Amino acid sequence: MTEPEIIRVFVNGAGLSINRGSTVLDAVRAHDPVLADALIAGTRAATDSRGLPVTPDTLLAGGAVLRIVSARVLHLPESDG
Repeated sequence: MTEPEIIRVFVNGAGLSINRGSTVLDAVRAHDPVLADALIAGTRAATDSRGLPVTPDTLLAGGAVLRIVSARVLHLPESDG
């Protein structure tokens, strides 16, 4: 059985059909080229469905859920309580 050439992923809640072997950056670019530019510039960051950061060059699997957030959110110091 062969793997499908097209996979379904989600960026900020929007479903996208992209080619197998696509990266986070490819998916974000397909969703919104301006957000992709911000990801490259470092003013935005990508997280997975758990809120963990993922790099733009990460290969995606079908069903991946990405959220694009302010890069500052990932760099805020933790509060003590």
